[in-house]
Amino acid sequence: MKSFFGLSFLLLSSLTFAQSVWIVTDDIAFEKIDKHVVLSKQAFNKSNGRVLAQVDTAMIGMISHFMHADVQRCGGFFQFETRDEAEAFLQGSGLETVAEKAIFADYQIDQKETVEAMIAQVEAKNIEQTIRHLSSFHNRFYRAQTGVDSQTWVRNQWASLSSGRNDVTVEFFNHNSWIQPSVVMTVAGESPEVVVIGGHADSISGYFGSPTARAPGADDNASGIATITEVIRIMMASNYKPKKTIKFMGYAAEEVGLLGSKEIAQTYKRTNVPVVGVLQLDMTNFNGSRSQDITLITDYTNQQQNEFLAKLVDEYLQLSWGWDKCGYACSDHASWHAQGFPASTPFETKKNDMNRRIHTPQDLIEVSGGHANHAAKFAKLALAYLVELDR
Repeated sequence: MKSFFGLSFLLLSSLTFAQSVWIVTDDIAFEKIDKHVVLSKQAFNKSNGRVLAQVDTAMIGMISHFMHADVQRCGGFFQFETRDEAEAFLQGSGLETVAEKAIFADYQIDQKETVEAMIAQVEAKNIEQTIRHLSSFHNRFYRAQTGVDSQTWVRNQWASLSSGRNDVTVEFFNHNSWIQPSVVMTVAGESPEVVVIGGHADSISGYFGSPTARAPGADDNASGIATITEVIRIMMASNYKPKKTIKFMGYAAEEVGLLGSKEIAQTYKRTNVPVVGVLQLDMTNFNGSRSQDITLITDYTNQQQNEFLAKLVDEYLQLSWGWDKCGYACSDHASWHAQGFPASTPFETKKNDMNRRIHTPQDLIEVSGGHANHAAKFAKLALAYLVELDR
């Protein structure tokens, strides 16, 4: 292991950053990643503990790997094409303070009959089948054709579940800098206010990430997309007609700097879309903390919405839950948080107990027992969140 790191350093030291991008991460992650990957530190903001660095594009996969291996984060940084864009983000605009503290919605719980009828329909077997299908793709890498093919399957699956509904659209959100699209399903409501339930659809494996590497990504994050798919199935089967507009999203390119969700959240901010709630489902099926079923992440999330989720767990699931911190930009909720939107991310374990097989060819459903019983809990929570927030 040491010899590999030494060789990597010598090889990477010769990089001239001819094809480079810029990343923003926190100082804790930077110190650990900088031991393994040559980063050209260009700016350091001591007031908020963030680092802006220039990196060769070939190193993005390696950074993602070490974020998981050393910092225990899935993600952990934002990626930008230009220094100006990264510096503007680094300086901030006060939006994150709003996203953390503001109250965006009515968090009362009074839709018991509807919620209980819907969560009773959750079938772990359906989630399992979707996980198995998505993880059968060689990978879902954002620059691989299989990353496009898997998203086409997700789009078609969501469209099939909603066939016959004239208030539903399912479409690609295309990105100019890579081939994998994001998938967005919109269920139109009477109100212009928007509730987003999303998770990333890409997968990655190995030190560098590659269009040819085997990356089944069963837990990270076929489990989240499968959980969302079950929520959609039940919403459609129940003929639920929302008051608010509901958007289900499968983000592209999360593993390489939250690229897909960042672009979508920035677009929504720029066009003044009134998003009142964002729920991120990234890894739902590995039950690594036996004493705690659901972990609510407190950093880069909205405090009021987190407390709302805790109440939903107590009211409808009667499961054990607790708080934990995730770390800087550890998943797509951070993209929404950065734009001033309220986001929450219930996680499958405490961070120290997370699945160590992610980002490897061994991220298979068998690591989670060969079933989706744990993910079913998150489908129930997402349904309760959707219905109780939709007032």
